[in-house]
Amino acid sequence: MTIPTQRTLVLLTCACLAAPVAAVETADPGYIEEVIVTAEFRDTGVSSLPASVSVIRPNTGGTTVTHLEEVLAQAPNVNFASGASRGRFIQVRGIGERGQFSEPLNSSVGLIVDGVDLSGVGTAATLFDVQQVEVLRGPQGTLYGANALAGLINVVTPDPTTTHTGSLRFDAGDYSALGFGGVLSGPVSESAGYRIAVQQYSDDGFMENRFLGRDDTDNHDETTLRGKFVWQQGERTEWALVLGRVDVDNGYDAFSLDNDRNTFSDEPGQDKQTTDYGALSVSTDAGERAEFEASLTYARSDIDYGYDEDWTFTGFDPIGYTSTDQYERERETTTAEARWLSKPGQGFAAGTWDWVFGLYALKQDVELDRNWTFNFGPFASDFDFQRLAVYGEVSRPLGDVWRLTLGARAERHTSSYDDTFGVSFDPDDNLFGARVRLERELAGGGLLYGGITQGYKAGGFNLNGTLPADLREYDPETLWNVEVGYKVRYLDDRLGLRTAVFRMQRDDIQISTSTERDLPNSPSTEFIVYTGNAAEGFNQGVEIELDFAVNERLELFANIGLLDTEYQDYIDNSGRDLDGRDQAHAPNFQFFVGGELALTERLRARLELEGKDEYYFSASHDTRSDAYELVNASVTYSGDRWGMTLWARNLTDEDYFVRGFFFGNDPRDFYTARPFTQLGEPRQVGVSVRVDF
Repeated sequence: MTIPTQRTLVLLTCACLAAPVAAVETADPGYIEEVIVTAEFRDTGVSSLPASVSVIRPNTGGTTVTHLEEVLAQAPNVNFASGASRGRFIQVRGIGERGQFSEPLNSSVGLIVDGVDLSGVGTAATLFDVQQVEVLRGPQGTLYGANALAGLINVVTPDPTTTHTGSLRFDAGDYSALGFGGVLSGPVSESAGYRIAVQQYSDDGFMENRFLGRDDTDNHDETTLRGKFVWQQGERTEWALVLGRVDVDNGYDAFSLDNDRNTFSDEPGQDKQTTDYGALSVSTDAGERAEFEASLTYARSDIDYGYDEDWTFTGFDPIGYTSTDQYERERETTTAEARWLSKPGQGFAAGTWDWVFGLYALKQDVELDRNWTFNFGPFASDFDFQRLAVYGEVSRPLGDVWRLTLGARAERHTSSYDDTFGVSFDPDDNLFGARVRLERELAGGGLLYGGITQGYKAGGFNLNGTLPADLREYDPETLWNVEVGYKVRYLDDRLGLRTAVFRMQRDDIQISTSTERDLPNSPSTEFIVYTGNAAEGFNQGVEIELDFAVNERLELFANIGLLDTEYQDYIDNSGRDLDGRDQAHAPNFQFFVGGELALTERLRARLELEGKDEYYFSASHDTRSDAYELVNASVTYSGDRWGMTLWARNLTDEDYFVRGFFFGNDPRDFYTARPFTQLGEPRQVGVSVRVDF
């Protein structure tokens, strides 16, 4: 932990604690709204849920955001990796993927958008007209299965309104940022309603290509279209249809040999993705004692990801080395789920045991075409897998203040793979997850809970044809999480506090590492990323979330995550002993603190400070991201039917990194291996205007 970061955190914390003293004492007290979490089996208030969950409300008074990567810092112990136009690879409590170069990719952190599984295609997680982002930390083996070993991100859009409403939003900022979107919502009859949202956002990106004389080779160009239709069938049945399309036409020109914002690539890459998705769900009575819920979802993504592998122009290398790499994927995911839940007080044993029982199926097909300068001919692969699961949970009170919950999930995972190089695999796994939770309701409305949860992740195989046979396959990973938490709301709901202490034990860790080999007829090397199994490891830490409505004028917030991670008994492929070393993308601390002040009845100002400790980029080398702090600020004016926000992100223009590698790619130092980093967003300022009608 660096001294400047400690000092900054201490000073800001003191300022937050001192702020109530400086506030106007005559103002009426405000209150903290209780937010409902929808990702669990039953909708539950965040303060009443015996688990670690953060609920983020995008675009509610702070800086204007367009993508999931811009709000993840608001949840403790959540990090992300880029290596693309967006930070679409997420780590929770130090666990999660950091990139994708070949299939298969088993996600450690799931991504659900309105019930549709978009795990692994996070570029589609745009945030226009999003009600809330729910971040579930810790294994969700019972709840969501193999794609949620470390946690889950659940993105929820608003339901249709009961009256006709509409709004327009216009965004503009430096780096040629422009956004325009609109929402229409309302009833179509007494029993049905709709909501339609569309937005187009673009900017030039934050890099300058000196060779081509362009400043838009790392640009963003993203269009979002969503529709939600809800209707009642009688008094007991509700149907919902969700349709969406996210069209991303982004550039990818993010790495420089000098580790700055000036690139020299003659063939800048692209990070394109078109995702179409839909979900049909129903909830109804299943007799007098139970409810029934079912859903059917489908998502198709066409992904085109490529880059200039030498990062320069032809002739930069005296002997003429040049290379590009492109991955084109077509991915289809279909899920079906049926769930039965007991009604309140209508469970087993005279209503004392509440219960849930469900069936789940997922099928995913991925076709990949890779166009690489050094391929031995065209390369194509076909990868598909199926997941079949059965799960259940029971819960009952133990006396007046205690409650016990027991849950389990059994899953069958089968997959097959074939490619043009003759590589073929068809592994299968039987997987199991469980959770045991004991909670106690405290006097005054507080909640104390403890639990043990088990998560799992399917095994897989590495596809690069140059890897030795013993590095091809890897085993499933299991994770046990022991957690104790405390949640309470004080001062007539003006102060909300949520804390958790956890330790996660990982067995057969699936670890992303790399190796290099000399390329034929080239001075450079092939950088091969692959997955293997470490022996064991642990991830332990503390999470604190605080919301304080000092009065109607001033609200304060502080989210702090402390994290300690280690590999145990792990020797990597090159013979390095990594026993006791921190795991990758696992900073020892993170924080997001600040406040919002009503200057007048219509004018509000908000200040945020977010920061992370240094962390390793990978287990295969010793390159680290530096510790950093970012300042965000905004001022919002709210009229009767319109509002305007002036905002700034990274106000002090801090340099920080969102991805890092270590290999040789520079002819000026004879391709000596050294660190290369991708920079995060610099200072960006802008204005957003909203008009309601």
